[in-house]
Amino acid sequence: MSIEQSGKVTAEHLRRDAYLYVRQSSLKQVVNNSESTQRQYALRGRAVALGWEDSQIIVIDSDQGRSGSSTAGRDGFQHLVAEVSMGHAGIVLGLEVSRLARNNTDWHRLLEICALSGTLILDEDGLYDPRTFNDRLVLGMKGTMSEAELHLLAARLRGGQLAKARRGELKQGMPVGYVHDYADRIVKDPDASVRAVVEHVLDLFAATGSARQVVKAFVADRLTFPSRIRTGPRKGELVWGPLKHWQVLNVLHNPLYAGAFCYGRRKVERSPDGRTHIRLPPREQWDTLIHDHHEGHVTFARWESNQTALAAQAASRGLERTATAPREGPALLQGLVLCGRCGRRMTIAYHLRQGREVSDYRCMTHAIQNGGKVCQRIPGPGIEQAIAALLLDELTPLAVEAALKVTDRLAAQAAEADRLRSTHLQRTQHRADLAKRRYLAVDPDNRLVADSLEADWNAALREVAAARKDIERACIEAEPVNEALREKLAHLAGDVHRLWHDPATPMRERKRIARLLITDVTLTKAERITAQVRLSGGRHHTLDLSLPLGGGKLRQTPKPIVAAIDTLLEDHTDAEIADILNQRGLTSGKGLPFHRLLVRDIRENYHLTSRFDRLRDRGLRPPTNSPNFSVSASPPSGSGTVPVYSRARSTTTRTPVSTLSRDPTRPASSKAYASTTADQQQRPQSEPDRRRGAV
Repeated sequence: MSIEQSGKVTAEHLRRDAYLYVRQSSLKQVVNNSESTQRQYALRGRAVALGWEDSQIIVIDSDQGRSGSSTAGRDGFQHLVAEVSMGHAGIVLGLEVSRLARNNTDWHRLLEICALSGTLILDEDGLYDPRTFNDRLVLGMKGTMSEAELHLLAARLRGGQLAKARRGELKQGMPVGYVHDYADRIVKDPDASVRAVVEHVLDLFAATGSARQVVKAFVADRLTFPSRIRTGPRKGELVWGPLKHWQVLNVLHNPLYAGAFCYGRRKVERSPDGRTHIRLPPREQWDTLIHDHHEGHVTFARWESNQTALAAQAASRGLERTATAPREGPALLQGLVLCGRCGRRMTIAYHLRQGREVSDYRCMTHAIQNGGKVCQRIPGPGIEQAIAALLLDELTPLAVEAALKVTDRLAAQAAEADRLRSTHLQRTQHRADLAKRRYLAVDPDNRLVADSLEADWNAALREVAAARKDIERACIEAEPVNEALREKLAHLAGDVHRLWHDPATPMRERKRIARLLITDVTLTKAERITAQVRLSGGRHHTLDLSLPLGGGKLRQTPKPIVAAIDTLLEDHTDAEIADILNQRGLTSGKGLPFHRLLVRDIRENYHLTSRFDRLRDRGLRPPTNSPNFSVSASPPSGSGTVPVYSRARSTTTRTPVSTLSRDPTRPASSKAYASTTADQQQRPQSEPDRRRGAV
């Protein structure tokens, strides 16, 4: 040791402790690069040579296997900085600057703290005092070179990866359904059951258009899906279990299943707190995408259509929502309706009307984001009925062909599910046979091993029994269902209207039919509702619909019934009219049967001329046996009195109204009518009359 270096160590430094920092960048280096670790621990001798006692040397090696590019997760380095800042450290020892930090920010912060506290720094090359200019300059250059070295290493490795990726030769972890052969080429998994279950997932998504429906189909058919263990002693082994939603999305999003090799589909980014985040850049920002690189399960065009469908479903949860997967609600145009005023996607609200769930289409974006008014609110039943009629007109020529295709697809799906169950049974049987051979090969006296192998054999036999039970149950349940579906589709193939209106047809299936034919529907509400329907084939239809009636008008007596009552009053009384309307199967605006008082209320509220007034205007006398009218006895000739008609108030015995004295200066009929009218006006109004409302 030179005199200059030893002169930097003072009694104040020796009074404090010496801190030795030991670090390797990865666990693999800790295991394989043991010589570097020994060299770092050997620096204790340098501290003893400078005058520190062995008991004063504190070793910090808790950051083994941690990268020095950041302080995140390096508790040992943070502890070292804290000790230096509190003045407990007289010297900091490290094999080289890169052991302490490979980030200039962290390194210069440590230098500043060491200069303020008077702490020395020692590496394999020498002893430095950060308070002196020359030593501070050398340490700063070493830190810069250490960070540059890290950048050069990373750039060299990255360049090699990109070069191999552009040739399609970079070896990556394979998803389920693919493996590397002896030449590191990507090939399909040799296990036929694995290939079949992957293709079944893709076919189910093509049929249903929803990843969740794929999971539900697997659960209903009691099918399993494989996954490969990535780490541990069982690395590379396939394990079978229930299909998860994220597994379906991995299969659908990975272009490897379309025969394309890609690199850079995921970008790893670090946040300021040191955490790593995975970002999915758009396809244009991928580093490499090679079409037709290997054999795929689907074509690339079909993979792109799957991405479009998934993106539309994901966008349904954003501000500019698009069509979602068909669901069970009664709204036929779910996710297809655009607002004719602002152009945004309209949402759906359900409510009950007369015990039946109906839909409303609402444009709520402005109301939610800005606290304004609802842009449009349009009732759905009338629009859905009109568009359903339009769809049925479009579907009728293709009804038979569509029904046959549905039948074939259902049969193919059932056959594929049966084949997957059979392969699962073969796999479990093979596992049981292996367990049996292992158990028979063991020494019976070695009970510790024999008991474990016997338990494995029993577990494998239980899996075989469960697989056989699933096959038997599926055969029992599927056979009648398949026959019933075939007969039903064959019967309804020529009548698409009955198939559409069949209560057994799920609403989700009607929505799928609508998705195939309709691109979108633009609704505008003014004095009338305008629906602009854009079909998938490029044709456009404009429907002009009337506004639905409000709540009060819905319960109003229909105008044809009012007109019928007006006509029947020429020859019938109120009670007779009620009987005639009930015989015709007509009801009131509230759906109630007619009776005499209801007909009277309708007549009075719509200002219809009564039967009595009609007969009087004709100069006719009502028949004496009329249940609604009574007349006084015929007066003697020349008595100066005239008969007066009186409307009966009940079905009991009617009292004839006394005759009135005739006024020689006025016509008898006018005087009698005026007296009767005045008497009716003076009579107090009855309770039913006061409560009588609009009908």
